[in-house]
Amino acid sequence: MKAIQKGFTLVEIAIVLVIIGLLLGGILKGQEMITQAKIKNVIADFSGISAAYHGYQDRYRAIPGDDKGASRWTGISNLGDGDGRLAGLYNSATATDESRLWWEDLRRSGFITGTGNGQPLNAVSGMIGVQTGDGANPPNRVLSSANPDGFGGLIICSANLPDKIAIAVDTQMDDGVPNAGTVRAQLQATLNPTIGATADTAYAETGTNSYTVCRSLN
Repeated sequence: MKAIQKGFTLVEIAIVLVIIGLLLGGILKGQEMITQAKIKNVIADFSGISAAYHGYQDRYRAIPGDDKGASRWTGISNLGDGDGRLAGLYNSATATDESRLWWEDLRRSGFITGTGNGQPLNAVSGMIGVQTGDGANPPNRVLSSANPDGFGGLIICSANLPDKIAIAVDTQMDDGVPNAGTVRAQLQATLNPTIGATADTAYAETGTNSYTVCRSLN
C-alpha cells in the first residue's frame, strides 16, 4: 500500500507568497531609505562647506587656502598667495596646492572638523574638493553667453555620485539640468576625475552611470 504524499495547500502557498512579498518590499524600502539618506548627506556637504567658506570670509576677509594670514596658526608651513583665487584642482594630490590648503585653513579655524589638508569623502566615498574655474581653461574663467556650459568661479565638487543620487541632488538644490544653474554635472569615466570645460546636456539614469556634481560658491 503506497504512502499518501501530502503537498502544500493553496492557503499555505498563498501565505508563503505573502511573506516573500513582504520581505522583498521591506528590502526595497530599506534600499530606498539608504539612497535618500545619501542624497541628504551629499546636500548637507554642499551646504555645510558653503557656510564654512562664507563664515571664514566674514571672519578673516580671505579665501581659505589663498589666505596669506594663515600663519596666525602655529605649525602652518605653506600659505596662500592672497591673489583672490584658489590655485590647484579639487582632486589635487599636491599637498601645497591652495585647493588642498583650503581644508587645513577651514579645519584650523574650526569651521569644519578634522585635521590636515586632505580632501574629505562624501556618502559614497567620492572625493569632495574645491577649485577656481573648470580646470580645462584659465582658472578665472567665468560663465557667459559665449561659454554657457562650463564651470566658472569658485566651485565645490563631489565625485563618484551614482546617477540617481546626482539627479536628486541637482533637482533638490537647483534645476535638475546638468549644464544650467548653480549646480553642474559631468559624466565620469574614472573615479574622482578632473572636470572638463563643459557640463553634460542631460542626465542618463542607467543604474551604472556616475557623475561629478559641482556647485558654485560665489
